Amino acid sequence: MMPDPLISLIVAAIISALLAWLFWPASGLFWRWQRTRELTERVLREDALKHIHQCEIHGDKPSIKSLVGALKISPEEVTQVLTSLEAHELLSTDGTHFRLTPAGRDYALRIIRAHRLYERYLAEESGFDEQEWHTRAERYEHQLTPAETEALAAHLGIPTHDPHGDPIPTADGVVVYPDERTSLTDLALDQTARIVHLEDEPEAVYAQLVAEGLHVGQEIRLIEASPQRLRFWAGGDEHLLAPVVAANISVIPVSEAPREEEILGEPLSNLKPGEMGRVVKISPRIRGTERRRMMDLGILPGTLIEVEMSSASGNPVAYRIRGALLALRKSQADLISVCPEESK
Repeated sequence: MMPDPLISLIVAAIISALLAWLFWPASGLFWRWQRTRELTERVLREDALKHIHQCEIHGDKPSIKSLVGALKISPEEVTQVLTSLEAHELLSTDGTHFRLTPAGRDYALRIIRAHRLYERYLAEESGFDEQEWHTRAERYEHQLTPAETEALAAHLGIPTHDPHGDPIPTADGVVVYPDERTSLTDLALDQTARIVHLEDEPEAVYAQLVAEGLHVGQEIRLIEASPQRLRFWAGGDEHLLAPVVAANISVIPVSEAPREEEILGEPLSNLKPGEMGRVVKISPRIRGTERRRMMDLGILPGTLIEVEMSSASGNPVAYRIRGALLALRKSQADLISVCPEESK
């Protein structure tokens, strides 16, 4: 029995459509899967280069085990990544030991440069919470082309450090790590220092540092140190951290620096309705568009601010600034330091 021509035509059309869906140039499912697989392989290679470079910088020996933890893949997949890096002449191996070639080191620094520049961009010009910067930069660093990276650097004014205090490699692959910085855990008692770096990994530890209100550039003074805790003064308040957390803070000792508790006043959020204070400092944690908005509204050192009223929940609070009313959230007012003044 001859097949129905209409049915044959329909079956042929379905098969043609299916093949087109799978293999259509550029947009077919097969080619999209192929591009995704290639991108994943490239991302793994670049992340491996970064990990090996960081190990070399800190004097550690990279290993298959350390790469398994960093890349979150199996040992067999790590071996494939290492084989690919060696084939691209980015890695040299000697038995169980491996190290970056000059080309591999340059490649790693390009990715690190893109990552830290993008973190700086997020800090200066986005509204993302600072705990999101690292994760977002981890993804975007693989998408920036060299030309886009240099355009971003120029847009940001060729910054030298990311918002966590890490040096940004130059376009020529030069990176300078300060020799004089030390861990907060090694600081002498009653020594004043300045925070120059906050380690942003692991995320849980960095989240704790952010919750404490700590930031790069902040002055700090160690009050007490024991195997169980470190007690120190920073940002006009006392802080307690376990040594394992405090080890993620790098500082540079400062000779005869003024003590913050004597010069920073108190947070604007401490004032009650009817009270007044004069701005003495705006925290560096207020960045980018938010900082420019505050400056446009007249919130500058020397500005007199009066607490007008608070909402039923106590947040936000209305402040009178240069004759105008402005509502600020407590999280914003916490970062504005004022010296209280007598109400007129």
